[in-house]
Amino acid sequence: MAELTIRKMELDDIPQVMFVELASFTSPWTEKVFHQELMDNNYAHYYIMELDKKIIGYVGMWVVYEDSQITNIAILPGYRGQKLGEKLFRFAIQKAMSLGAMRLSLEVRVTNIVAQKMYRKFGLVPGGIRKNYYTDNQEDAVVMWVNLI
Repeated sequence: MAELTIRKMELDDIPQVMFVELASFTSPWTEKVFHQELMDNNYAHYYIMELDKKIIGYVGMWVVYEDSQITNIAILPGYRGQKLGEKLFRFAIQKAMSLGAMRLSLEVRVTNIVAQKMYRKFGLVPGGIRKNYYTDNQEDAVVMWVNLI
């Protein structure tokens, strides 16, 4: 039986995380950005999802006082549709709460209806629009948020 685990991201994970990143986003982050997040950002918390020691997803967030912001979340395309994103997002919410967060927010493409539906399952609601947020095509982002407590 396959073993699914979620654990803190380490520097050695970055090459596999980049595989997920490049397969998931049209404007992917670089290895340097992940390195800076892990080494230089005291507010950053990143976790990877492994299936039998293979990284198949990750989630990142910043927790600043009572506010948490999801920076990114991704599951390898071949593993989508199995509720793994929900499992990873639930983990992130629980971790944010354990770190003292009372609110959680994120941005999501206006066209990413699948992700918006998943976030709504966790109580997130639209709170506004960030015009031309995405640099690859100037698509707007929906800002979604939820009170955790």
